[in-house]
Amino acid sequence: MAYWLMKTEPDECSIDDFAADPASTIRWDGVRNYQARNFIRDMVVGDEVFIYHSSCKQIGIAGVVKVAASAYPDPSQFDPSSPYWDAKSTPRNPRWDAVDLRFVTKFKTVLSLEQLKKLPDLIDNPLVRKGNRLSVIPFSESEWQAVLKTSNNIE
Repeated sequence: MAYWLMKTEPDECSIDDFAADPASTIRWDGVRNYQARNFIRDMVVGDEVFIYHSSCKQIGIAGVVKVAASAYPDPSQFDPSSPYWDAKSTPRNPRWDAVDLRFVTKFKTVLSLEQLKKLPDLIDNPLVRKGNRLSVIPFSESEWQAVLKTSNNIE
């Protein structure tokens, strides 16, 4: 199993959207950065993912979801009415991928970026380095465990 963090704006997709129907999956699509896309392609069923809320009042890790379906072509890239449409993508040669995610748990409180920056285990993680804009970030097992131990406030 691998560990990841995915950034989202909660008004688009939040941990509460996952928690609203824990048995359902939500397609994670619209990623248009090649490095983030490559990370999505590395995800397999069972991998765990931190949901990180950004561009909002409470920025930070809000909970955990699990990969329910490995990478497949992102359907939004083929839809001209979608903001994620890509004229250069074709069904025979898709450029972008999506994964399906399922709810695991929500933290009682969001674990803020300031709290995360204080964790020695995260010192080399791109999340806490200035200027990181990737929407998908891999986490080592020790980084993952450090965040879980710090959160210690799972609902």
